[in-house]
Amino acid sequence: MQKCLLVAWILVIAMSGASAAQTKPNAEERTAKYLEAVRHQPSLLLAFLREMPKGGDLHNHLTGGIYAERWIDFAADDGLCVDRTTSMLIAPPCDDSCDRFTSKPAVRCSYGDQVLYNSMVDAWSMRNWNPGEESGHDHFFATFGKFSLVAQLHPGEEIAEARSMAAADHLQLVELMFAPDLGQAARLGIKTGWDEHLPQLREKLLEGGLKDVASAARKNLDADESKAQAGLQCGTAEAKLGCNVETRYLYQVSRGQAPEAVFAQILLGFELASSDPRVVGLNLVMPEDWYVPMHDFELHMRMLDYLHEIYPKVHIALHAGELAFGLVPPDGVTFHIRDSVERGHAERIGHGVDVMNEHDALGLLREMAKKDVLVEICLTSNDLILGISGDDHPLPTYMKYGVPVALATDDEGVSRSDLTHEYLRAVEGYDSISYHDLKQMARQSLEHSFLPGASLWKDGKTARMVGVCAGKSSSACQKFLDGSERARLEWKLEEKMAEFERSF
Repeated sequence: MQKCLLVAWILVIAMSGASAAQTKPNAEERTAKYLEAVRHQPSLLLAFLREMPKGGDLHNHLTGGIYAERWIDFAADDGLCVDRTTSMLIAPPCDDSCDRFTSKPAVRCSYGDQVLYNSMVDAWSMRNWNPGEESGHDHFFATFGKFSLVAQLHPGEEIAEARSMAAADHLQLVELMFAPDLGQAARLGIKTGWDEHLPQLREKLLEGGLKDVASAARKNLDADESKAQAGLQCGTAEAKLGCNVETRYLYQVSRGQAPEAVFAQILLGFELASSDPRVVGLNLVMPEDWYVPMHDFELHMRMLDYLHEIYPKVHIALHAGELAFGLVPPDGVTFHIRDSVERGHAERIGHGVDVMNEHDALGLLREMAKKDVLVEICLTSNDLILGISGDDHPLPTYMKYGVPVALATDDEGVSRSDLTHEYLRAVEGYDSISYHDLKQMARQSLEHSFLPGASLWKDGKTARMVGVCAGKSSSACQKFLDGSERARLEWKLEEKMAEFERSF
């Protein structure tokens, strides 16, 4: 009898141990618990999010991503001058003296004149912006014209800077909006003139020198990337972390110009993305609420629709819905996102802030979820430019309806932010956002990148890998990864995530 009781007791202990082993949280669960424990402790939360791997930044304007302090350094090296009243950069000659009463001092004078230095940083970014004096929208977009003279001179250094900042944010990929043709396509379009018959206009541009513009743009990009590689010391023992960040480009079209200039740029974007693997798609930039982008919006969609038929493999991401009710007339916030998806063939939407003002908003959300159209969420710029944040922002709504989302920086230099602080805004602003949600956003940023190759995931909305990998490394899996840039980067993210979670 005693022997039977002893055996029974041993079985009970064994079963209890097995049960305890089964309920012991794994690394991901422990990490999720830690996030909840520090959610309302900003310093610890920031440290946690700083180290978290974040995948890719898919909405990053190269020029707007550079901090004002770096522009000052570049402008000083170039011998440029600055208007002391407006902080606008001016070509030399500058005033001979750095005296504080001069109106056109050399930028280098700011190193010994803190008042001048501060005024330039404030004018070239959102630092110390005062809502009572001007709108965030107007101050934000006015910054670019003030430092544009130097921005066009240093694309290679800008690329290096963007990669360095991405590395500091623990990113694996950054897609930069950039136009390496330096305005040649727009000038060719103006020279060629407008033609309502788009096929005929395309032929005129191609026969009139657009292919030469594309060739020059590729050479410019070669030189810019070489300069970035040299600046980061890639391939040497002193290589900087930015060397490890994959970089691709979206050709950016300045949509606030005349139709002939816009069409020429869009056509160049399709041509470049068809011939240069570094250029993975295109996007239309400039404020959506300005007159020309609003007035010509449907025409721009018609251009994209036509060229998409000719270049069906070229990826398209579009700024749409970077609007707020009252910024434009009521009908102006009712169709941009839907038209961008349905007529502009956008695979990703940048911002999408006014989605709930669209006709049949819930139907649009379901359509975007079904088509797997990702929204690039830029919380900081949406707050600074549009004054929309917290419960007024549609981020939770997109997530509720299954629309894929990824956090992005937009113009982190002008906004004085980075991707870590975008994650911080998300966690602090929405108690419903969990560690699993953040991890899914990071995964979706690579899943919806425009990198070539098959996905690592059977289903982008789940964590189930393709059969040959299925969570483990093997020769078959390695062969699969070798054949896909996308899957290779996604696998790298999973390795970094596992390493990060082991620390908890």
